[in-house]
Amino acid sequence: MRLDDTMLANMREATQILQSQGPMAATAAIQRALHGAGTPGGMPHFDWTAPPMPGAGTLHDINPAPDWKPGAMPAGAAQGSDILSRLRKLAGGKWAGHSAAQAVEDVVFDTAPGKFLAGTCSNSAGTRAYKLYIPSGYTGQEELPLIVMLHGCKQNPDDFAVGTRMNHVAEENNCLVVYPGQAQGANVSHCWNWFKAGEQQRDQGEPSIIADITRKILADYKVDRRRVYVAGLSAGGAMAAIMADSYPELYAAVGIHSGLPAGAAHDLPSAFAAMRGGMRGTRGGGNGARKGKPVIVFHGDRDHTVNPCNGEQALAQCVADKADNMAQPGSTPASGLKVESGQVPNGRSYTRTVQHDDAGKAIAEHWSIHGAGHAWSGGNSQGSYTDPKGPHAAQEMLRFFTLHQQQE
Repeated sequence: MRLDDTMLANMREATQILQSQGPMAATAAIQRALHGAGTPGGMPHFDWTAPPMPGAGTLHDINPAPDWKPGAMPAGAAQGSDILSRLRKLAGGKWAGHSAAQAVEDVVFDTAPGKFLAGTCSNSAGTRAYKLYIPSGYTGQEELPLIVMLHGCKQNPDDFAVGTRMNHVAEENNCLVVYPGQAQGANVSHCWNWFKAGEQQRDQGEPSIIADITRKILADYKVDRRRVYVAGLSAGGAMAAIMADSYPELYAAVGIHSGLPAGAAHDLPSAFAAMRGGMRGTRGGGNGARKGKPVIVFHGDRDHTVNPCNGEQALAQCVADKADNMAQPGSTPASGLKVESGQVPNGRSYTRTVQHDDAGKAIAEHWSIHGAGHAWSGGNSQGSYTDPKGPHAAQEMLRFFTLHQQQE
């Protein structure tokens, strides 16, 4: 049997499974079919829909995982697209509990033992869906930390949760995690609109919705308001920087993975310019005069989508009052830099730079991951845009977050 015949047979099997067993089993069959068709190991799940051409209001800022090289479409992929269209229609019929898009595009499901609930939040700026992870240790009696996780382009909360492994880290450390999801109507590539001037201000646009999602979780669950954190990847990392800048009273620390500083761009052309070489000056942020915020940054030194200098600028922006010290690697340990190198067993090497305040407390960390591209470090390859060979970014972010609480 030819490769494309095998592909079609597998996809027809997935259709039958959908009708008899539901979308979760069917999507697993789809994955097997795609991998059997020659999909390179470790690459993102094949996107059957061509990405939109860049234009007003669109930005696609994620490239393939580091070890994957783009090539020809797998044999049978075009026929597979027709099968997937049929799956979408079938899923929208009998399996009414799952949207058609969810059934075929959320091809990975998180296996952490807690609850992973769906919700929505609306305000005058719009409506966004979100997913909330509640660890199995949550009783409603003890106040737990909360992490707000912002996905990158061409991702969604389910995919991001699997890829980052943050739910498993949260389970081990007993904290809540909420994943706001970008709406396709707001950006066709599901990017957070960090590059639009109207989406960078406090109490406006997407920042206001993300802040309200955060407040909703604070109101509905037993959360320690002193221990609320925000993190993101790529476009989500840029939006995390905006959230920390615009709502300093809400978030105690920020994690920026392969992202950009707040105010890096004001439209699409300036966004691409910033991604290529960093911003040429700092715009006024949503919080007016910037106040220092503890920050942990991860960036691959072979990231060809968002120039690594953006990570350095994002870090310097969050701890601007320590910028002079950060430029002095030879300063005293109590208030200066500590630089160390490490190696993930059978994985990537990295350089970790830690900035301490005058009391010797780490207020900023910068992880430069050698050989890594534009992908979440230490992630699960079942999710998109991950680099399993790197240090465990989710684990290290949570470790850093636990060092910091919001000041009363």
